[in-house]
Amino acid sequence: MSDTAHPKTRSPVARVLMGILVFQLALGGLLFYGDLRDGLRLPGFGPRAPALTEPIRPGDQTRRYRPDRAPAPGQPMPNTPLPDRLVLTVIEAGGTVLLEGSIAAGDGVRLAKDIAALSTPPERVILNSPGGSVRDALELGAFLRDSGFETAMRDGDICYSACPYVLAAGTARDIPDTASVGVHQHYFGESTLLPAFVAVEDIQRGQGEVMEYLDTMGIDPLVMRHALVTPPDEIYVLVPAELRAYGFIADLPES
Repeated sequence: MSDTAHPKTRSPVARVLMGILVFQLALGGLLFYGDLRDGLRLPGFGPRAPALTEPIRPGDQTRRYRPDRAPAPGQPMPNTPLPDRLVLTVIEAGGTVLLEGSIAAGDGVRLAKDIAALSTPPERVILNSPGGSVRDALELGAFLRDSGFETAMRDGDICYSACPYVLAAGTARDIPDTASVGVHQHYFGESTLLPAFVAVEDIQRGQGEVMEYLDTMGIDPLVMRHALVTPPDEIYVLVPAELRAYGFIADLPES
């Protein structure tokens, strides 16, 4: 006879332990899948945030968010999605360039080189981006500030996730009321499949770097309080009064 117990003859304790093991394996699979999908959250029981197309009002500013479906609130959906990495377009020779699309890994260095290689350096950089790599946003922002460029948005443009860090780098920032600036939580490490203490260390170091960066750019780091409580699949849209309060809408003082 086989030494393996028939399922019906297993003790209650053994059946409970087996159930726990199956649950843990299933949960681990969901977390792994979520990591591959860049932040998929497990189902929640609270009310879902309204769609991003719903109008933003003070006190009602959190919206569902997907980078590939990110129109400005109240604006029609774009006919084509934004590029999956930043694209540089010269709008006015020697005056203005447009950076449009997601911020992909490597875009910080790449765009800094592309802008520096222009025959006539621009004075202003327009942004229209759903965000992306925090590290590259900080690198690109540092380059824009060192170069003395202004940043701006147009009517209906968006600047979400990591994009506001690039926007913050302008020596002056032009943000019309019909544009949309939003923040949320970020991943700072290469993967969420890390020991807990390593992941926490990565997050704390990254948040510290972002806050120091914002302070250097003349932005009140307190804006991060909205980012820290807004999950990656939602976005907190800053209303014009907050953009002014945190320093996004203001000319920098003469140094």
